Amino acid sequence: MKITHTFVGVPVSDFAAAYKWYLGLFGRAADMFPSDGEAVWRLTPNSSVYVVADAKRAGNGLLTLAVDDLDAYANRLRLEGLTPDEHSAASPRRLMISDDDGNTVKLFADPAPH
Repeated sequence: MKITHTFVGVPVSDFAAAYKWYLGLFGRAADMFPSDGEAVWRLTPNSSVYVVADAKRAGNGLLTLAVDDLDAYANRLRLEGLTPDEHSAASPRRLMISDDDGNTVKLFADPAPH
């Protein structure tokens, strides 16, 4: 058996408000809307994040993203009105931000060469 794609789901209570927040997080519109209350962003050729209306599970999501330029990403988030918290004492250095439901997004600089 070969796994060919990874999907990570983030449950939210208010899909319309959450869509706007994740639009800012990813800096672009979703790639697809498979059903009402669901948006999917393809982040790499083999990974996607979907935001889905699921009030019962909202606020319990954890999403970790490795980015090629942490400072540039943080600056872009601030321009979108999102304010990540920096955790520089941790190794590797990382930023954390939460959506309106409390789902946590962690960002860190990808140590792999680009």
